[in-house]
Amino acid sequence: MAVVTQRTLPSRTPQGPGTPTRLTRAPRRPDAEPHVAYPVQVAAAWSWRLLIIAAGLLALGYVLAYFSEILIPVLVAVLVAALLDPLVELMVRRQIPRGLAVAATLVTTLVVVGALLALVGTQIASGLTELSTQALQGLTQVRAWLSEGPLGITNAQLNAYLDQAQAAVSANSQQLATGALSVTTTLGHALAGAFLALFAVIFLLYDGRGIWEWLVRLLPRGAEGPVDRAVQRGWVTLVAYVRATVVVASVDALGIGVGAALLGIPLAVPLAVLVFLGAFVPIVGALVSGAVAVLVGLVAEGPVTALIMLGVVVLVQQLESHVLQPFLLGRAVSVHPLGVIVAIAAGVTLAGIPGALFAVPVVAVLNTVITYLVKGDQGEGMELPEGAEDAPLAPDPVKD
Repeated sequence: MAVVTQRTLPSRTPQGPGTPTRLTRAPRRPDAEPHVAYPVQVAAAWSWRLLIIAAGLLALGYVLAYFSEILIPVLVAVLVAALLDPLVELMVRRQIPRGLAVAATLVTTLVVVGALLALVGTQIASGLTELSTQALQGLTQVRAWLSEGPLGITNAQLNAYLDQAQAAVSANSQQLATGALSVTTTLGHALAGAFLALFAVIFLLYDGRGIWEWLVRLLPRGAEGPVDRAVQRGWVTLVAYVRATVVVASVDALGIGVGAALLGIPLAVPLAVLVFLGAFVPIVGALVSGAVAVLVGLVAEGPVTALIMLGVVVLVQQLESHVLQPFLLGRAVSVHPLGVIVAIAAGVTLAGIPGALFAVPVVAVLNTVITYLVKGDQGEGMELPEGAEDAPLAPDPVKD
């Protein structure tokens, strides 16, 4: 009798339309992080953080550029307040009310600046006729030197160059007119900014302490004390920078102005004022203003006088670079000359002439503030000078 073996088949659950489909989990893939080199992970982590920081800085720069007509006068007011602050504090220590001290300081400053501008205007008005006559003679000498000197440029070539220049001016007359109109608009904005800066200086000198205390209260409680002490040292650095720059600018203006007057170069006083203002842009400003003095000497008196004027400018610049700046600034503004050049270049690229003016003081203050926040009182030159806590923008230390 044959035995029939029955094979059991696997049962299948019928799946109808209402039966839920059973999902099968895919095998888990191994984590890729162990296979990425650690330096690459660090670089990636730094990259996205730096991108976020760059985006934040870009947005901040856009906001600052949008409000530049307000920001620039306020920054100018801070520099002027740093310059006038020692005079106000001196009178306050002599029991003069702060309001009266601020008023006396500002009135004296405005009178001095107004008298200086009047003198410059008088010199320019009286010297234009002489300068035009000397300029014609100087151009004749320069033309003779170009044709008879080592360059050997013929009169025909010179006339061709002059014709090209005249044609270029005629072709761009509309652009020049538009530029003149924009200059007029800029002068209007500058006048409004000057009034804003004046009011800002008044309040910074009179109630700078209250303004700073209000700002520091906006910070988190744990950050109030360190930021307050860091900004106190930054303010001391700014005062030292402005005072040293004024002294250096005065010496530069006196040296180049006296040299121009002795050489008989017209507009010696306006040139001295230009040198004084240019010295507030370290290194670059002095070179540009000195070049203007040499150019005026070349046009008015000829190549020999221009060479002598160039020697005077170089001598004054050497005195500034090797004696005045190291002695006056010292450790208060410890910024390497390369850092100064890079800061000025970045400032010009980002904000033009205002950027060149504010680049070095901003870098100097940030250097002091960041050094204190990182190293505390152990940083070199971080001790607060005696009396610095009386400055209007450096209030009483806030307790942690």
